[in-house]
Amino acid sequence: MISRRSFLGGASAACTVSAIRTTAFARVIPHPKSSHGANDPASLVDITIGTGGHGHCFPGAVVPFGAIQLSPDTFTDGWDWCSGYHISDTSIMGFSHTHLSGTGCGDLLDFLVMPGTGESKIVPGSRENPDEGYRSRFDHSEEHAEPGYYSVLLKDYGIHAELTATERTGLHRYTFPRDAKAKTAHIIVDLQHSYGQSNVISASLHSPAPDALAGGRVTKSWGDGREAYFTMQFSQKPTRIVYYSDDAEVPAGTEPLTGKNLKCVAFFDLTHNPVIFVKTGISGVSAESAANNLKAELPGWDFERVRRSAREKWNNQLSRISITTDNEKHRRIFYAALYHASIGPALFDDADGSYRGMDKQVHKLNPGQRNYTTFSLWDTYRATHPLYTLINAEHVPDFVNALILMAEQSPAGMPVWPLQGTETGTMTGYHSAAVMAEACNKGFTGIDYERAYKCMMKRAMVDDYRGLGYYRKMHYIPCDLEEESVSKTFEYCYDDWSIAHVARKLGHEDDAKMLADRSLNYRNYYDKQTNFARPKLANGEWAPNFNPLEMGTSKKWRDFTESNSWQTTFGIQHDAAGLIETLGGHKAFLAKLDELFDQPSTLPPDAPPDIAGLVGQYAQGNEPSHHIAYLYVYAGQPHKTQQRIRMLMETMYAALPDGLQGNEDVGQMSSWYIMSSMGFYPVDPVSGNYIFGTPLFDRVKLELGKGKQLEIVAHRSAPSDQYIQSVTFNGKPYTRSWFNHREIVDGAKIEFTLGSQPNLEFGTKTEDIPPSFKLETA
Repeated sequence: MISRRSFLGGASAACTVSAIRTTAFARVIPHPKSSHGANDPASLVDITIGTGGHGHCFPGAVVPFGAIQLSPDTFTDGWDWCSGYHISDTSIMGFSHTHLSGTGCGDLLDFLVMPGTGESKIVPGSRENPDEGYRSRFDHSEEHAEPGYYSVLLKDYGIHAELTATERTGLHRYTFPRDAKAKTAHIIVDLQHSYGQSNVISASLHSPAPDALAGGRVTKSWGDGREAYFTMQFSQKPTRIVYYSDDAEVPAGTEPLTGKNLKCVAFFDLTHNPVIFVKTGISGVSAESAANNLKAELPGWDFERVRRSAREKWNNQLSRISITTDNEKHRRIFYAALYHASIGPALFDDADGSYRGMDKQVHKLNPGQRNYTTFSLWDTYRATHPLYTLINAEHVPDFVNALILMAEQSPAGMPVWPLQGTETGTMTGYHSAAVMAEACNKGFTGIDYERAYKCMMKRAMVDDYRGLGYYRKMHYIPCDLEEESVSKTFEYCYDDWSIAHVARKLGHEDDAKMLADRSLNYRNYYDKQTNFARPKLANGEWAPNFNPLEMGTSKKWRDFTESNSWQTTFGIQHDAAGLIETLGGHKAFLAKLDELFDQPSTLPPDAPPDIAGLVGQYAQGNEPSHHIAYLYVYAGQPHKTQQRIRMLMETMYAALPDGLQGNEDVGQMSSWYIMSSMGFYPVDPVSGNYIFGTPLFDRVKLELGKGKQLEIVAHRSAPSDQYIQSVTFNGKPYTRSWFNHREIVDGAKIEFTLGSQPNLEFGTKTEDIPPSFKLETA
């Protein structure tokens, strides 16, 4: 498996909702006045953004980087239901405890809980006919979502459902109607419920106490052989619990149950109390560990206390960046983006430090260490992890150490797209190397870089992995021998560049030079005749039938990963100067870059839907394009970057459920907006360099940690002013169009003066243009 499309096998389901531009759900959360957000930035978050279109976001309860994502599921199949929820639906299947945020593939949805009244049913029923099963209709006007809390009225049952969460536990509050239905109150727990069809390999279910359930399951979906466990407790003791295996009732006394399709229905007499709380601990280790997590984090039943605590956690995270603006739309987009960028990576250890490794074994962390999962690395190495190095520096060592443990313990080696103790192998490259190298180059401590380097070099120099043998031997990957050959080569070039930084940091100068030189392999793909990056055959000839709009030169497989030659031609992040030279020098490069944006936005029929948000052939809706508009700066025309970036911020993001052009991708689509709106972007994140774009807000303050602060001020006469006239850095005139991480890590103040017309002098001198292909230790 390489790309997200190869996993899902098409996007027929996605097309059914792609045209829906729903606005009703956006009214669910009345947006507060800007003054309300000073001490309560959680009030500024519109969680509904990204729940429509192809955003693949869920609206439920989670704390920053938490293991639990307790959220409603409306459907469990099709591309636009990768998170289990889509705004186009009108019925809810129930509430499960784990969800993916904005991914292009689906999985998780562990341990569905659904309350009901009347006749109990053990299948969910269809969206077309909810009465077939335990589904319930709902209305978006009776749905509410805020950071750490979700509620909805289940109309078919008259039940008010509320959800909140801690890091490893979820707390439900179900208020049943005070009528005859209360005598038939029940709660269904469905262990078969999962993304896709029949993905449960094995499951277990039993009742460790009269008011509790416990069990677990092994699933084979996106993550093959993923293990998840739970312990669940009810605030009221059920009058009885009926168990089902393969949808047939099991005689009492036969538990613990094992099988592939296990469910149960717990019945309650609510005559004296119409409210039932359900609290659930989860674990990747065992049901017993899940019970320990429940005991450690949620010993009581105080729903409002847990809700307040979750909101406090979010306020702490969201207050790490404060913005000043009169534009309410921009504010809503920004704080929704910061919220989404703070959901993953997700915690994946237990309260006692145990976790399930990529070798399927149970391990124990060192005291104070934490383990994480859900690293969408092909996406997030670009801007999300650089954002964490600014506002969540305390998490960076744990993120990197988690990746090192995975690289050491996984049979697959360096992490590519790890998910809860499994390696999905999704997407090209192995960009855990970039995340490790960025932390190394930016000087983060508490990380064993020698261990990281050993893992990196094994992949770079030894592993016969997805064309790397060809890459090492031939300096390119032949398109007739390996799929997605051009994109793979470009990705390996950046990973070589990343590892070269670590090699230099550790004093391995020969390795650093070799890897840096090898990172220029991308140049072997540029055809001077067409002036495009073009697939090449094993015999060294150009592949025939080349068309820069196509995904490949043959129907056997694609030559590019979720892109075509137009986007891939500009897909170099570390050697912009070399790319400019390769494409014929500054004048020719600038003409080619303009041409990219000015092309018709047409794609062939087999283009994946990930290529979205088109401006010409530039695709804001997918990650390979995210750095491209900043390349004008390297060619001495930063004003064109300023114009393009402002246009993209204004047109590609909206304060609507379908306000994202592409998948959220565990924070990257939002991180592009966060970084760009502050006025800079990490084109080459490992280098530690940030390239100026244009600030969207009047003032931004970033809390860097340890009392340090980065302040960005934009002076302008009109809100539309977008062109940099001048810059001061800590009060001194500043002519460069970039800066390095080390210049701000101890605090800084950057002031922009913006105007309505370009300043054709700023950032155009050779000495003011950002460096590229320069190895240095920050």
